[in-house]
Amino acid sequence: MDPEELELQNDYRYRNYAAVIEKALRNFESSSEWADLISSLGKLNKALQSNLRYSLLPKRLIIGKRLAQCLHPALPSGVHLKALETYEVIFKIIGTKWLAKDLFIYSSGLFPLLGHAAMAVKPVLLTLYERYYLPLQRALLPSLQAFVTGLLPGLEEGLEVYDRSIKTL
Repeated sequence: MDPEELELQNDYRYRNYAAVIEKALRNFESSSEWADLISSLGKLNKALQSNLRYSLLPKRLIIGKRLAQCLHPALPSGVHLKALETYEVIFKIIGTKWLAKDLFIYSSGLFPLLGHAAMAVKPVLLTLYERYYLPLQRALLPSLQAFVTGLLPGLEEGLEVYDRSIKTL
């Protein structure tokens, strides 16, 4: 565990923040259809933004798993868009330092998405890559192969995102 993380465990405000996020995550357990997932993602967004003081998120592994589940190919694009909105909120909060350290947590859901995403989702996903992944530069190296593989579906001729995918590569 990171020393900064150990120090935060002693802060009662951080523990309260963790409790709020844990409560928001429990909403996913009772989700039975895609509309419930959108509602749960909205509650998670609100919980994440409830205390912007901390750049280290509590329960980030569970958050990453839930977000990856919301990007499942069988779910509609509305759920995918709401999940990408949540990723954006998270990336704004944690910054490049924690994104680089927790790259595996958030990338497992994002990298496979471009291949099965609806046309409305693809530009939003590429924007996330451009804003948050490319600035990582050398810190992206451990995930570079998966990142490139995730971009390959955007290289199909005639797609609206073809030029952006080339530029990102």
